[in-house]
Amino acid sequence: MKHAILTTIFCVFAVTGAMAQEADQAHGTLNPDEMTWQPMLQRAEQGKTGMVLCSMGYALTKSGDHGSARTLFRNCANDGYTGAMTWMSQLDGNGLGAAYNPDATAEWDRRAAELGDPVGKFNYGIALMRGHGVAQDEALGQQLVDEAALEGLKVAQRLQNAGYDLDEVTPDADNWRYTPLF
Repeated sequence: MKHAILTTIFCVFAVTGAMAQEADQAHGTLNPDEMTWQPMLQRAEQGKTGMVLCSMGYALTKSGDHGSARTLFRNCANDGYTGAMTWMSQLDGNGLGAAYNPDATAEWDRRAAELGDPVGKFNYGIALMRGHGVAQDEALGQQLVDEAALEGLKVAQRLQNAGYDLDEVTPDADNWRYTPLF
């Protein structure tokens, strides 16, 4: 009798387990892995964006995973997130996750500036003043720095107060980088 009861209980659990497995498949994954980077990266690889997803690029690049950060930031930048554009500029300007590319750096900052981002205006203004990654235009560069300063960007105000001396905001050890190649 005990054997029959145990067999019945076993059968009930087996059938219940099979039914639960079918329900999981019918309704998707129950309790999905949401709070790790892997699902975020999978969404980025699918081209999805959103404020939370885009913000994960910061953590990825700070952790050294520049390739994944680039995927995330590129998608977000292409969807109009200006903060992602300035991060793409930073990655391209420092050769993180891809080759150093001053032209791409200036282009990302130009796009952010055109959408009204003060950091994009400041960065693109500096690129224009130097002629780095873009044709030199000191007057337009200073105008963009002035706009960023008016919008409250402290580093732009600091540059204005220094009479647009670029050594105020960029270490002179980097000057070799900004020397025209032609």
